[in-house]
Amino acid sequence: MFRRGGRAVAAGTGDHRRGKTVFFLAACGWAGAAPHWLDPSRSLIPAFTLAMVLGGYALRTLMRGPDQQTMQRKGSDPDDSPSFSAAMSAELFPTVDVVVAARDEEAVVTRLVERLSALRYPDGRLSLCVVDDGSEDCTPDRLAELQVRFPSLRVISRPRNAGGGKSGALNAALAQTEGEWLLILDADAQLSSDQLERLMPFATSGDWSAVQMRKAVTNASSNWLTRVQAMEMAFDAQLQDGRLAGGGVAELRGNGELLRRDLLEACGGFNEDTVTDDLDLSFRLMLHGARIGILWDPPVQEEAVESLQALWKQRQRWAEGGLQRFLDYWSGLISSRLTPAQRRDMACFFLLQYALPVVSWADLFTSVISRTTPAYWPLSIVAFSVSGVAYWRGCRRPSEGPDLPSPGLFNLLLGIAYLSHWFLVIPWVTLRMAFLPKRLVWAKTTHSGQDEKLQASEPGI
Repeated sequence: MFRRGGRAVAAGTGDHRRGKTVFFLAACGWAGAAPHWLDPSRSLIPAFTLAMVLGGYALRTLMRGPDQQTMQRKGSDPDDSPSFSAAMSAELFPTVDVVVAARDEEAVVTRLVERLSALRYPDGRLSLCVVDDGSEDCTPDRLAELQVRFPSLRVISRPRNAGGGKSGALNAALAQTEGEWLLILDADAQLSSDQLERLMPFATSGDWSAVQMRKAVTNASSNWLTRVQAMEMAFDAQLQDGRLAGGGVAELRGNGELLRRDLLEACGGFNEDTVTDDLDLSFRLMLHGARIGILWDPPVQEEAVESLQALWKQRQRWAEGGLQRFLDYWSGLISSRLTPAQRRDMACFFLLQYALPVVSWADLFTSVISRTTPAYWPLSIVAFSVSGVAYWRGCRRPSEGPDLPSPGLFNLLLGIAYLSHWFLVIPWVTLRMAFLPKRLVWAKTTHSGQDEKLQASEPGI
């Protein structure tokens, strides 16, 4: 629990989530069916109105260019940053704990520790902690071997049934570390050796409470699915930059998030009653008045899932956690704790990301039953068209790390078609949350350990 302005706000729990989800489902069903009760000449008015409002918001957000966001886009250059030119004193750098929650990560944990141990940072200011969260493969053996090679490596072991999922593992590390900042990584994360040297001056000089690094896909060339996920990560970072530039909010993405310990502890740590610790924490930080920055370069590099089955599993978890946070914190989101720009940003994002897919299905079913023409096709067309702009803008930006896919016509059309999976995932997860028993399971993403050459941290590479 944390306090702001004398008011206490608790971390979201599962209380009444089912009832709230049923209400959300009913509201979307009514919104999808209602235009079919209107005279045919007026049935498209709601969709055209929403298309103008939400489409205009999305387009303005995405067209806010990197020139307006230079300080929020680029990490500090070690040669130019005052932090590096002023005597190189260790006291200039805050202490940092790099924390990784690992379960059954034998394929990648050795590479992870080796590369994190190569990070450049003043002696005594950096620690590495890996939480073995009940691994049943060779991860514990790999970590034992790595502790011999890297004595500074701290390993925390939890039984598999300890509870709390990834949040529980991170809370275990939070209780046993002391750094001023925590850098949270997934086990497949890859960083360049100068990553912290550039990340920390960016975080401290910008007065950020947290920083999310852009996520770059290392295996984009594996197949069409990994290619569109690489485009999706650029899309997401471009969108987050634009939301921030317009007075809205940016959000954490789990892998590659830097957190100030004092604010994290003030928020009560990681919420063990959610399936997406990063999205939940984003809202609690925002309600606490904290600022989350977005760092375009250098990115954190990670693997994309390589099969539709793995994508479906991963996106169900993302959708459930994403909707949970709106259900848990809705009263704060419409309160004066947020600025009018932030409330507007959150409302538009919620309607496009979560309401539109459910409304679209309600519209389709009503259309079939009543034998009328679907009413929301203008809004859907605008939403997918704006997504193409996001792909194009994001993939054209100068970027370090793995090359971004070219935003040619074929890739843009493929990426737009790929985004339609949310129109299946969101409605299905909403129905499941409304009518099926509650589940809180760490449904981890499997990492193959495919090792590609770590890209140099220089613009344009």
